[in-house]
Amino acid sequence: MNVVIIEDEDRNARHLERLLKKYDPTIHILTQLPSVKEAVEWFSQNASGQSPHPDLVFMDIHLEDGLAFRIFEQLNLTLPVIFTTAYEEYMIKAFKVNSIDYLLKPVDFDELVAALEKFKTIRAKPELPDLNALFQMMQKPHESRFKERFMISIGTKIHSVEVAHTAYFFSEEKATFLVARDGHSFPLEYSLDQLTGLLDPNQFFRVNRQFLVARLAIQTIHAFSAGKLKLDLLPPSRLEVFVSMSRMSEFKDWLGR
Repeated sequence: MNVVIIEDEDRNARHLERLLKKYDPTIHILTQLPSVKEAVEWFSQNASGQSPHPDLVFMDIHLEDGLAFRIFEQLNLTLPVIFTTAYEEYMIKAFKVNSIDYLLKPVDFDELVAALEKFKTIRAKPELPDLNALFQMMQKPHESRFKERFMISIGTKIHSVEVAHTAYFFSEEKATFLVARDGHSFPLEYSLDQLTGLLDPNQFFRVNRQFLVARLAIQTIHAFSAGKLKLDLLPPSRLEVFVSMSRMSEFKDWLGR
């Protein structure tokens, strides 16, 4: 099986590749593409049917230059897709563009196996996605899925930090930190992408690749040059915090909920 991975986080791409090789060591990863632009260019150049031809695409929704759905707006891409993302809000849209399944990050091996088996079944006997099952899944309560606290080991001490008392998370030099509302900072063993899938999206928003902020931590929003937004957080961040252009519209919608 030939697979294309569209993912802008190298750590997540490597994790997915390890799981795929665990499922089937013969799976061939043709390429990893981090952006809409590079995906459109790659598929445009490899759409002639020449070998090796991809059988399946794993696609993150939030890429470094925008939403992955823009790929389908620019290409007549008919390959089956399994979406891997930290966001549930795009589930219905995902199933309208060749989607076989929708896996929330961090990707679980058993769920990946189920998605691949579903792909094999559909490839053998094409059928439409089961939208009734999808709607039922969306209606199930998800409160228990979100983390309520972090147990953080520092030296010989274990700190219990409630998510409700967390102001924001940020990454720096490949490390991730939790900043509590009282100003204390704690290192975490999660990536921001993993945290996005573990936290309530009504309370936390990934404003850029470096910051994941709580609604209550946003003190002031400044209109900046070129239409950018700059955030003042409480407690203050020693790093400047901007809302990335690709997430501006979603950020405004999130604030208005």
